[in-house]
Amino acid sequence: MQRPIGTDDATNRRLWRLVGPVVVGAGIAVIAALWLITDYGSLALFLPLPTVLVLGCRYLRISIRIRSANTGSTPVSAVIIATAVFLPPPFVILSVAIGKIVDQSLNRTHVPVKIGFNIGKEVLAGAAAAFACAATGFEPLLVHVDRADPLTSALSATVVAFLAYTVVDELVSQGLFAMLTGTPYRQRLVADWNILAVLRVGTLGIAVTTVVLYHVNQWLLFVLPLLLWCIHLASGNRIRARQGNEAWQRLAEATDEFNSVDQTAVLHAAVRKAAALFSTDEVEVQIRPPTGETRLVRSNGRDILYDGTPEDAPPAGGFVIPISLESYRGDADLGELRLRFRAPVKLTEREGYTLHTFAAALCTAIRNASTFAETQRLADSHARAAAQDPLTRLANRRKLQQYGDEVLAQGIVGVLLIDLNHFKEVNDTLGHSAGDRVLTTVGERLSAAVREGDLVARFGGDEFAVILANLSAPALAEMRAHAILDALAPPIHLDDMRISVEASCGVTTASGGTIGELLRRADVALYQAKQDGQRVVVYAHARDTADIGTLTLGGDLARAVAEGQFVVNFQPIVDLATGRVIAAEALTRWHHPDRGDLAPDRFLPAIERSGQLSAFADAVLDQALIAVSQWADAGHPIPVAVNVSPRSLLDPSFPDAVARRLAARGVQSSSLIIELTESVTLSKLEVVDDVLAALRDQGIRLALDDFGTGFSSLATLARVAVDELKIDRSFVAAMNASAPGAVVRSTIDLGRSLGLVVVAEGIEREDQRQQLWELGCPAGQGHLFARAMPADRLLAALRRGHDGQPGCLAPPLHDTDTVIRLPRNRRSRRSAAAEPGQEWTP
Repeated sequence: MQRPIGTDDATNRRLWRLVGPVVVGAGIAVIAALWLITDYGSLALFLPLPTVLVLGCRYLRISIRIRSANTGSTPVSAVIIATAVFLPPPFVILSVAIGKIVDQSLNRTHVPVKIGFNIGKEVLAGAAAAFACAATGFEPLLVHVDRADPLTSALSATVVAFLAYTVVDELVSQGLFAMLTGTPYRQRLVADWNILAVLRVGTLGIAVTTVVLYHVNQWLLFVLPLLLWCIHLASGNRIRARQGNEAWQRLAEATDEFNSVDQTAVLHAAVRKAAALFSTDEVEVQIRPPTGETRLVRSNGRDILYDGTPEDAPPAGGFVIPISLESYRGDADLGELRLRFRAPVKLTEREGYTLHTFAAALCTAIRNASTFAETQRLADSHARAAAQDPLTRLANRRKLQQYGDEVLAQGIVGVLLIDLNHFKEVNDTLGHSAGDRVLTTVGERLSAAVREGDLVARFGGDEFAVILANLSAPALAEMRAHAILDALAPPIHLDDMRISVEASCGVTTASGGTIGELLRRADVALYQAKQDGQRVVVYAHARDTADIGTLTLGGDLARAVAEGQFVVNFQPIVDLATGRVIAAEALTRWHHPDRGDLAPDRFLPAIERSGQLSAFADAVLDQALIAVSQWADAGHPIPVAVNVSPRSLLDPSFPDAVARRLAARGVQSSSLIIELTESVTLSKLEVVDDVLAALRDQGIRLALDDFGTGFSSLATLARVAVDELKIDRSFVAAMNASAPGAVVRSTIDLGRSLGLVVVAEGIEREDQRQQLWELGCPAGQGHLFARAMPADRLLAALRRGHDGQPGCLAPPLHDTDTVIRLPRNRRSRRSAAAEPGQEWTP
């Protein structure tokens, strides 16, 4: 359960880890000062002066708020640095300690961790300045008033004191603000260095001016308060101008993220960005859309703490600044945006105006997201209507095709094609209205007879199709077909008549291929059933003249694997910038003794339907690993990419088989890349997740082949942790000089943002290579570099190289001494920086 904002004990404990050593160090410095004080005579009369000046600096504060805490920039740093030049170290330490203790006692609230930090930081920084000045051998100006030291000596001591103070002040202050803002310490140290440098130079200028005025005339020191006041006004105006510019920049960046049409993305971006924009401890937005449930989202700027109904939200305390989410006319209240702080906070006029602008932009984004959601709902409704038969309310051909392709990748599937016998007589005798009633009743009975996960569709006229998903064995399809037809046996009552319905059914099963092919086979079986007068007929290859060639090819697989008829060639993958070969893709061909060379699309479906898939995969993988070993021995250690059948990913033993082949050939797992095709609707199966996870655990890289050609590219990428994306050759071929193609550009940007290697396939021309490289694609393959070749020919090409450069197949795109600077993403928003002399006050 979320804790109320006002009880962040963990934060205080974390802060004490920094503040504690600061307080202890300051205490040691004060004790040392008391111990080091000797007889300075009348010099002690000067002690109240710097003390008063340190105390008076509280009234020259430039306020800066970070969350519930107020920070400030004061000229106290200049006072301390000047004091280090005029007085001995003990007096500097004591005057700073007394002044800060009185200063903190005047605060309205008394929080030990804050008071300890504010006093301890200034005492430590003052001690560093004083002792650094003394370490140079410089005698403070007021120790020997009658002795006129050179001005150059005093100015050098001033610079040394300034540097010591600045180092200690920055290290301690930025450590605290790194904790408060949740930003890395190193990032805090370099944030807004240009503004900090200006303010630091101003501090040094005050101290130097003070020393110069003293050397001109001691009475000119009375000008110091006026000088501090002028510097204060100039610094305050500059800081306010900077805060205003940064506020508008952050507002623009925050509202840029409202362009999403997804309501969740808009709300999550709103609470995160508002927390940073208004420096809050928490932000929540509650919406009351015209349609849908009331929703509350809460964030601390880093994480989404809650997203759900307001009634179930954990309690949250603290000081709240609410603002309504209204339209520009002031009506249509959509909800409320709330800024939460640990302590009471008053927004400045600028912050108030920014808040109203932010809320108006959020209101518009929520309305746009709601409109899009309603449009999407209507589109989904229309899509369902487009996938539904209007008469029977069953799935139509379109839905049948889509669902069939999905379940075919998940296991054994049965397809039944059912045709009603003598249905034309019903229409001719009783009319089409009666026929429609018969079709509706048949649809209802078929739907009641199937199991969960099956699909019943009206295929057309009086034909119905049934998909039996996830069968444990092919033989079950025929048994299920008889049971489904039995459901049609009872007579159908039409007014005062009883009509008996008879049907014929063609059955086929498969664990791969396409739904179109299965429907064709089921139609062949249905034709045989009607021709032979049988109730159910199972598809047989022998009686399908259209599939005799494929059947014969399937019979040759066992001999092809045994005789090594499958030969692997390798197409190199090159670095587009340098032309150097960085990998090779294994491409398999079947040297059939009768039919010649066969491409994978001719024989892979037959292999997946046969029992030879495992042996085929082993043969291809073995040839690829032998080639990798030979290349490495010859001084060209490049990895090889091997395409894997989706069916192999359903085999839990596949990762172990790959590991055995790697070990047998002595090849490191990092030298193997497994390419997955986008038919990986298989990735929805848990067994596929396990197989891919096991491969990655071995150190094998995964690549998503032909990215962008499937129906679920992004869904697959979100589920499968791949290392590479391969752009399909069709998108590369469609590129031209004026428009590289949205898919190519977006794929390269997506891969770069996810830290993935992007490889473009089918590069034929030099201008394509140049354009892809300029878009940020690092690698590619195609006939421009080399066609697929045997392993020994590729090795010879690597040795020969291009233009005397072994391992290269093309000239580089630019000289080695030329630096090409690619466009960078928008610079991230800078965090607020702590200013010189800033304090953390309630």
